[in-house]
Amino acid sequence: MTGNVVIVGRPNVGKSTLFNRLVGRREALVHDTPGVTRDRRQGTARLGRLQFPVVDTAGLEDVFDDSLPGRTRQQTERALDGAQVALFVVDARTGLMPVDQAFAAWLRRQGLPVVVVANKCEGRAAEAGMLEAHALGLGEPVALSAEHGLGLDELEDRLADLLVAEDDPATADQTDGSAPAEDHPEDDTSRPIRLAVVGRPNVGKSTLVNALLTEDRVVTGPEPGVTRDAVEVPWSFEGRPFLLIDTAGLRRRARVQQTLERLSTESTRNAIRLAQAVILVVDATAPLEKQDLTIAAHVVEEGRLPIIALSKWDLIDDHTGVLRSVRERLEISLPQIKAPFLVTVSAVQGLRLETLMRTVLQGYAVWNRRIGTGPLNRWLQEAMAQHPPPVVKGRRLKLRYATQIKSRPPTFALWATRAEEIPESYLRYLGNGLRQTFGLPGVPIRLTLRKGKNPYA
Repeated sequence: MTGNVVIVGRPNVGKSTLFNRLVGRREALVHDTPGVTRDRRQGTARLGRLQFPVVDTAGLEDVFDDSLPGRTRQQTERALDGAQVALFVVDARTGLMPVDQAFAAWLRRQGLPVVVVANKCEGRAAEAGMLEAHALGLGEPVALSAEHGLGLDELEDRLADLLVAEDDPATADQTDGSAPAEDHPEDDTSRPIRLAVVGRPNVGKSTLVNALLTEDRVVTGPEPGVTRDAVEVPWSFEGRPFLLIDTAGLRRRARVQQTLERLSTESTRNAIRLAQAVILVVDATAPLEKQDLTIAAHVVEEGRLPIIALSKWDLIDDHTGVLRSVRERLEISLPQIKAPFLVTVSAVQGLRLETLMRTVLQGYAVWNRRIGTGPLNRWLQEAMAQHPPPVVKGRRLKLRYATQIKSRPPTFALWATRAEEIPESYLRYLGNGLRQTFGLPGVPIRLTLRKGKNPYA
């Protein structure tokens, strides 16, 4: 592993395409619209014999105020702090713009090595732009096509001369967040917990992420939809590593029309699918709208641990009334998880953030819980004695055996005669009994029916 390589350049020159090419998968959102990337994103690049951290950044704009472009520029400047190399990407097809020259002069003042990447060099139309790139005064440019993977060998050679490699690259951290939670079924405290922060637009997701990190790591602002792509940030709480994931706001599907917003929505849904725990941020001033419950139901369907953060709590006067109303609504609308984990917070005031994270760890322990086969079957016999399975077509259905087949979320198999005829109401009865007997509040649990006799008899 080597030092950070930061990709910079004006909007729409192919920075995110190059980032995706280096990390080996489509991780950063890519679209023809200028300025898609607003937050910096980090991944592990593998380029031939090299392996190094690479950072994608927002398009550089000549703005220094508190507007959204000005705030994204500040994120890019922070990304360059401590960087070992900057990849300055220009568009060889359109040629140099005056802003490219201005940013080249700015980069020279930063005092770090810069490699000029003349992107989109496929075809004769890029030849003039490639020649113009020499005029930046930052050395010989690398002709490259990030979209088609051309010129990567030359980029590798240039970076090999600039990056300081460690003695054994094979010992580099391979935890880049690409694997689903099920790939590691047992809880390993050395592995980071993938914690996604989701919710409707403009409920304070990015503000909460920054408050947890105690730094302005992601762009925030009053404008709805500031975050467009899922951004992963390594972090730790009380010694436990996390991968904190800020996401774009989810609106109702019927209101998602533009292609870019559809891509942002898919990025958020993918973040939920790959997460282990999910903080659903709900605006306490307008709590539990239909879309909040739709998102919560999706988290449960994916089998993830849902933690509801009732945000902007500092703006609420009737704390007792709002909390009671929210709990009642959750009981009616999310009966499948029973008593979900709920914490009132204020990211702006730093209120109850430690409580929120301790609740995440508490719920994560429940989500990972395993129940022995002996206690499980003793419970099953007692449950059937108290409320026998129904009689169907003159014959009583029988449940013969139960076992937990996985955790994350807790999943149980029940062997039964005529399994397909057991009604949903009886399965709900068993699920509620499981929660109460073995202490499984607030997490999704799954019951699967299997035909035949006890496989272990």
